[in-house]
Order: sequence, then C-alpha cells, then structure tokens
Amino acid sequence: MLSVNTNYGAYIALQNLNSTNKALSETQNRINTGLKVAGPKDNGAVFAIAEGLRADVGSLNAVKTSLDHATSVVDTAIAAGQAVSDLLKEMKEKALAAKDSSIDVNSRAAYNTEFEALRDQITTIISNSSFDGSNLVDGSTANVQALANAAGDSFIQATAQDLSLSGTIVTLTSTATISTSTKASSAISTIDASIDALGLALAELGTDSKKLGIHKTFVQKLSDELQNGIGNLVDADLATESARLQALQTKQQLGIQALSIANQGPSTLLALFR
Repeated sequence: MLSVNTNYGAYIALQNLNSTNKALSETQNRINTGLKVAGPKDNGAVFAIAEGLRADVGSLNAVKTSLDHATSVVDTAIAAGQAVSDLLKEMKEKALAAKDSSIDVNSRAAYNTEFEALRDQITTIISNSSFDGSNLVDGSTANVQALANAAGDSFIQATAQDLSLSGTIVTLTSTATISTSTKASSAISTIDASIDALGLALAELGTDSKKLGIHKTFVQKLSDELQNGIGNLVDADLATESARLQALQTKQQLGIQALSIANQGPSTLLALFR
C-alpha cells in the first residue's frame, strides 16, 4: 500500500544503513587503535582479563628492576674482591722479596713501604665498594634481597662477604708489616690463607650473581609471554579489519542508494492524481 504517512521501505533501508554505519565505526576504531577490545564496551570479560594481565606485567617490570639493582650490588662486590685479590698477590710478592735476609736495610724499608701502601689500599677499596648505599664486602650488610615474583612475597638473596682486613676471609691485619724477615715470612703465610679464602668468597658472589641473572632471564621471558597473551586477547587482525572496512564502505554506499530509492516511493502517488 502506498502512503505519504508511512514509508515502510524507507524505515527498513534506514535501519540497515544505521547498522552498517555502526559496524563501520567499530571497524575504523579497531584499525585506529589496533585493538579489537579497546574497552569494557567491546568485550567486558576479555577486557577484565587483559587488565589483570597488564597489572602482572607491570609488577614483573618492578621485579626486573629489583633484580637489576641486586645484580649491580653483587657485581660491585665482585669487582672489589678481584681488586683485593690482585693486591694480595702483589703484597705476597713484596713479602717474598723482604723475606730474603741478605737484603740491606734500605731495600727492606722500601719493600715495607710498598707493602703498607698496598695494605691500606685494600681498606680504601672495601670502603668504597658501595652501590646505591649497599656494600656487601665491608661487613655493614648481611645480604641483599631482590623480588622474585609479581606478588612480592618471594625473594632471591645474595649473601655478603666481609673482605675487610683482620676479618675471617682476609685475615691479614691492618697493621701487618714486613719490616723484618720474620714478619715477612708470617705475612706470606697469612696472605696465602687469605687468597684461598677470598677465592671461595668470590666464587659464592659469582654464583649469587649468576643466580640473579638466570632469574631475570626467566622473568623477562614470563613478561614477554604475558604480553603475547594480552595481544592474542585484545589485538585486532588488521588484515581482516582492512577487508571488512572495504566491504562495509561498499555496503554503506549501497545502503544510501537504497534509502534514496525508498524515499522516492511516496512521490509516485503524484502520478495517480495527474
């Protein structure tokens, strides 16, 4: 039935055009953002899951920062230990030279001066081996901890190694000298024991550093997998969206034409009155 009051065909054409425009807007938004789920309106359940995973990724970033900090503290301690080891070896060389009872007084005094300078340098190195306020080799810190998980309830620990003079590792005293052959001989024995103990301490520090590095690698891989999982949930397939955009644009043009044709329907009534 033809009517100037009700144009059913135009209503249907308009509904279809509105539906196409809505789908076109959604597709354009996906292309613009690169996301098929950009907000809770798109898919509430998936958005909530993705937000939780994003929070986990942020927490893992904090874990990586903590591991980096702890690793730097341990590596600083290792560098100090290696420097002390080199000094002890050089001190042993001076002590061996001073052990020779046939050298004159001036030579012995020169060896002793060098020995004491190297001895004091150990203290200087130990006291300056801090990273961000943490020193694992001067006896001021028992250990350093790093976060191990996103929940913050698990930790990885690196144990301190006190390398100070007169300690349990470097047993050489802060007043040791080689001013006599007897003192030089005693110093050699003490230095040998200190070098052996220092080697074990460095091995433990190296193990702790490696342990932190291994866990950081794991945390990085875990973070990458979470990021990949988030992408699988919310990222748009741009190739598919591009094809859908072309189809919807064509459908939109056809819908406009269909609406135009439907709107011309009532004008045919005029022909009945001519």
